[in-house]
Amino acid sequence: MYHPNVLPRLEQCPALVLNADCTPLSYYPLSLWDWQTTIKAVFLDRVNIVAEYEREIHSPSFAMKLPSVIRLKQYIKPARYPAFTRFNLFLRDRFSCSYCGARDDLTFDHVVPRAQGGRTTWENVTTACAPCNLRKGGRTPLEAHMKLRQQPHQPTTFELQEQGRAFPPHFLHETWRDYLYWDTELEA
Repeated sequence: MYHPNVLPRLEQCPALVLNADCTPLSYYPLSLWDWQTTIKAVFLDRVNIVAEYEREIHSPSFAMKLPSVIRLKQYIKPARYPAFTRFNLFLRDRFSCSYCGARDDLTFDHVVPRAQGGRTTWENVTTACAPCNLRKGGRTPLEAHMKLRQQPHQPTTFELQEQGRAFPPHFLHETWRDYLYWDTELEA
């Protein structure tokens, strides 16, 4: 990842944030704090340091390795249901069109169009690619002769967390792996 003789810049040293039960606060987006927020939480005694980078920070009278994994001292109970956002909708539908499965040019679609009384709710909005959304227009899927691959529903926070695990972040520090994928099958 890094050349052994070149230390990463501070901006390249986020800390993975674990809840008090050692599970990540969030998988997608991954719960990361920048180095300043992490150091502040350490000094305020709100977290325990679990793992560290080789990179150190210094002041005239103090030196400390930057934390790469921290654990909150107090458990934060996750919300049962996530907020209704475009990102969470895409995550629920695995970043693919609910009509054709395409992964490009995504938008969202009201299954029952708003012009026909459809509301903007988890149960009536789904992910659609622009061509399918245009083809469906202001009609229901039945009227447009289009079949939904899955019925829209309100996901639980746990369901979205599980979906998020299928989309690993671009950057994974080796000290994070035990906490992100502890329940996956080990390689022989």
